[in-house]
Amino acid sequence: MRPYEKDPAAIYAASFATVRSEAPLTRFPSDIAEVAIRVIHACGMVEIADRLDYSDDVASSAIAALRAGAPVYADCEMVASGITRRLLPGTDVRCTLNDADVPDMAKSLGTTRSAAAVDLWDTDGAIIAIGNAPTALFRLLERLEDGAPKPAGILGFPVGFVGAAESKAELAQRPRDTPFLTLRGRKGGSAMASAAVNALGILAAGGLQ
Repeated sequence: MRPYEKDPAAIYAASFATVRSEAPLTRFPSDIAEVAIRVIHACGMVEIADRLDYSDDVASSAIAALRAGAPVYADCEMVASGITRRLLPGTDVRCTLNDADVPDMAKSLGTTRSAAAVDLWDTDGAIIAIGNAPTALFRLLERLEDGAPKPAGILGFPVGFVGAAESKAELAQRPRDTPFLTLRGRKGGSAMASAAVNALGILAAGGLQ
């Protein structure tokens, strides 16, 4: 067996030092850079920094919302489970995907459960974290177009080969006057979405950990 690092603190420090040294972060303001670092750390791909799109106000808006106790809505249980609750004391993390009404809603609407679950979200001033379903992001944007209250921030990281790139392109090109952070292309995932929430939670608490 080759030697390997066993000290948790050393692993943690070396991991983030590697991201900071290898990732192209210079185009980001400091708050977005910290979110980017956490997202990169979650997936192990420094090259995704070049594919992050964001609105200038997304970090400040999301941080203010978290400090005010705004809820976080996740499109799937994996995103919700990846959010570190100790970073967000008092924040209600909600996932409506498995609500009892969702299967019938999806059937009547002719859509996915992920998209139907979005109709149960109170978007007003909330943080939205989507790490799985492109249809959830598309449905959220439809709701905003129809006049639903604006979230404080959309963290759009749906992953896959059907609709993922397209839903994120729609968000970046027409964000409906809503602060956003997203990753262009097919890559994404629950770990990235929850990492973005965790980074904002750290910033809302006034520092980095």
